Amino acid sequence: MRELVEFIAKSIVNSPDDVVATEETTDEEGIVIKLQVADDDKGRIIGKQGRIAQAIRTLIRVKAAKQGTRATLEII
Repeated sequence: MRELVEFIAKSIVNSPDDVVATEETTDEEGIVIKLQVADDDKGRIIGKQGRIAQAIRTLIRVKAAKQGTRATLEII
């Protein structure tokens, strides 16, 4: 799942070298993916009214459901 988020983020931002996605596993929330981008690119990842961030979250939730777990995305 980390690779999916990283691929999507690198496709959107102006500086793809600064994109870092880490995956942490917790018992309560399932998988937490933390996405770190350059400060100038945070607006591009979030999108107008949070639409792009919500779309990425929906994609990882669907993939996690197929694997039988839960997943959340945090944009740092």
